[in-house]
Amino acid sequence: MAASKKPRPSSARSSIGAIRRQAEACRRCDLWKHATQTVFGAGPSGARIMLVGEQPGDAEDLKGEPFVGPAGQLLRHALEDAGIDLRNVYLTNVVKHFKWEPRGKRRIHKKPRHSEVQACRVWLDAEIAMVKPRAIVALGATAAQAVIGPDAKVTRDRTKSFPSPLAPLVTLTVHPSSILRAPDSETRAAERAHFVDDLRSIAAQVTT
Repeated sequence: MAASKKPRPSSARSSIGAIRRQAEACRRCDLWKHATQTVFGAGPSGARIMLVGEQPGDAEDLKGEPFVGPAGQLLRHALEDAGIDLRNVYLTNVVKHFKWEPRGKRRIHKKPRHSEVQACRVWLDAEIAMVKPRAIVALGATAAQAVIGPDAKVTRDRTKSFPSPLAPLVTLTVHPSSILRAPDSETRAAERAHFVDDLRSIAAQVTT
């Protein structure tokens, strides 16, 4: 793993914009070589809720913004249905570059290795330090393991609060991409409703 040419970001004296500019030149692992660009987090610096996914997808890699593809659109509509104002949400991923493998003319998501997640952790830590969210919500298994630890299980622990120095509330739920992968429309609708319920429950815990 190549060392970054940039120093570790000092979140105490840096803005989100400054940290983002550092991340754009990150070479802490090799994922940058095959990605279009770094996809940093997006949202207000004082957001009450931080949602953390695994990594950007194809659409995010091309546009340079998190959660703008099909899973991101599902997430944004689910937040609206749960009564959560997107202006109070910071969206990011544990890995900032798209890891993919070719399948015909398509670029297909490939799960990042533990070493790649660890290499990128410096940027997530900097985002958390700057935003200081009331709640951090890990979306899916990779984010849950990075934010909470290996004992966190998505299907078992949805909306469970985990003690953590990162935020007053640290919890998890499914990644919206898992809903899109449901085998039929009926299952997809049921999983989406469950996801909205999770978000609504988390929002209630933040406001109490």
